[in-house]
Amino acid sequence: MAFDDKLILASGSPRRVELLAQVGIEPDRLMPMDLDETPKKSEHPRSLARRLCAEKAEAALTAIKGDPGALGSYILAADTVVAVGRRILPKTEMVDEASSALHLLSGRSHRVFTGICLITPDKKIRQRIVDTKVRFKRLSGLDIENYLASGQWRGKAGGYAIQGIAGSFVVKLVGSYTNVVGLPLQETLSLLSGEGYDIHRRWVEA
Repeated sequence: MAFDDKLILASGSPRRVELLAQVGIEPDRLMPMDLDETPKKSEHPRSLARRLCAEKAEAALTAIKGDPGALGSYILAADTVVAVGRRILPKTEMVDEASSALHLLSGRSHRVFTGICLITPDKKIRQRIVDTKVRFKRLSGLDIENYLASGQWRGKAGGYAIQGIAGSFVVKLVGSYTNVVGLPLQETLSLLSGEGYDIHRRWVEA
């Protein structure tokens, strides 16, 4: 079934694609934006998530200018930031980064902020920030060693993926679970439907 309203997802994250598919939404185009995600000096984690999601959405809007196939599209971007206090944890690419993050998260609470930014077909910009509090159990050396060996930490903010083995580390979660996975579904669908994107027709006609 074809729909008039097109959706461009300014991300290449398989997790975000899977989460949207869970609620019957398949982006018409994936446009991952390769931006410098380095925090600015003294930048708060919430502010970083807000800034990066907006920059990704705006970069995608610039990239589709002059493309007739993209006319009338909604552009959705998101960025997830994991922090302990004001300390922002990186998206881990090296095993020592992941090890450091897991030792820091062990036995304590941290916050996961996801900024979502929607640019509508008439170029309105809408943003939301979703905040989830997560507490890990105290991780043993064996927990960390074998989790690192699993490779599930690679490329993940904070060095873990809650939808995998690391789900067993969580002793308490306050807020949106899908936010920690990478895209808060309730807030995202609310944003889309509030701007005229027909999510319910997709449920019925999927």
